[in-house]
Amino acid sequence: MRPNPRLVLALLLLPLAALAQSRPALDPVTGRGPEPTTPPVVKNPPRSWIDPDTGHRVIRISDEPDTESLYFNDNSISPDGKEMIVTTAEGGVDVVDLATWANRRLVPGRVRVIMVGHKTNRVFYLKAEGGKSALYATGLDTGRTEKLAELAGRGGISAINADETLAAGTEVLDPDDAPRRFPTGNGKGYQAEDKHEMMDRRLAAHLLNEIYTIDLRTGERKSLIRNRDWLNHLQFSPTDPGLLMYCHEGPWWKVDRIWTIRTDGTGNTLVQPRTMEMEASGHEFWSHDGKTIWYDHQTPWGTVFWVSGYNVATGERISYHIERSEWSIHFNQSDDQKLFCGDGSDNPPAPWADAANRWIYLFLPDDQINGAPWRSMHWDYGHPVVRAGLFHSEKLVHLVRHNYLLEPNPFFTPDRKYVIFRSDMFGDTYAFAVEVAKAGPAGP
Repeated sequence: MRPNPRLVLALLLLPLAALAQSRPALDPVTGRGPEPTTPPVVKNPPRSWIDPDTGHRVIRISDEPDTESLYFNDNSISPDGKEMIVTTAEGGVDVVDLATWANRRLVPGRVRVIMVGHKTNRVFYLKAEGGKSALYATGLDTGRTEKLAELAGRGGISAINADETLAAGTEVLDPDDAPRRFPTGNGKGYQAEDKHEMMDRRLAAHLLNEIYTIDLRTGERKSLIRNRDWLNHLQFSPTDPGLLMYCHEGPWWKVDRIWTIRTDGTGNTLVQPRTMEMEASGHEFWSHDGKTIWYDHQTPWGTVFWVSGYNVATGERISYHIERSEWSIHFNQSDDQKLFCGDGSDNPPAPWADAANRWIYLFLPDDQINGAPWRSMHWDYGHPVVRAGLFHSEKLVHLVRHNYLLEPNPFFTPDRKYVIFRSDMFGDTYAFAVEVAKAGPAGP
């Protein structure tokens, strides 16, 4: 009998039992996959292999166990596009060369990484000092470290603006014990198993909090917004130093989530007004040119799925339909805005997902309806019509052995040749890259 070439390829390229296991069966009653568990640890996992289910080459790009690529909307790429950063097992920072995948230590010890700057070749991070924290920046190429600001109270910093003159953060202003009632995770990089319940409790607490900025030239702190909403997910425009995106956090179907505001306090704008019951939007991110805010959009929640975009200058909107079976926890876009990617899902935290959706996806946006591209259209009273499109998908990596409490958080390299993601498919967490183009028949 002629040997099965697919089986032979899998045995040759994937000697690890953890990757050779079949897709988990779905529960016949609930239709859901098994509860996620951390896969058994594989020592010295392979550096490169071809995914037998997709034909795409996957590369382990971090050297040490428990290293992670950053959250999907936190910039980790240097301005010249040559390097990226990952966090280390001890909580420091390593630099990865995007041409050779070589790793080198940049920041030792435990810090909280914010992002790589859009202007200078520096990584910004917070470091604990005597019960408080301070904002630092270290050059990726020079290794030179500079202390930029000391933080008072319990505030943190989560965003640096485009010209690196302002930092923005949030602080809960209620009593000291209030924030600690709402744990957000169960270990390094992992989400809490009761995340939805936690978000409900936190939203209902109506804690007094604020968004503030710190001028990195003068040290001046300025309160931008103060209220009893849950303010979170700050992201400066990558090109406009005076434009900040933030969100009213909580279960997405209960909040008007995505907003923008100028750093002088003007122009507070709701990006996606809800127009139906249980409409939801979230996991927002900027396009590389700073013109568009993209976000996961559900009409209503858990039923019809879109990736929608809002032009901050013109107010124009576009929504790309995505199949329910291909919904992803996070989406991202290539620098040239021609491709999108997604990281699939599992349960929890997505109750409508199942084991069949454990993939890193490539999405090609298509704005042609019935073979013809949409033209600019307006209602009689002058408001723009939402343009509609759809995504054509391709599966890049089968995350059959991944525990989705560790969200993969995909993003493209600047040359759009790779999608970066993190995974615990080998038990320990590493950063990986998958080639967008399919590998040749010769194998690795």
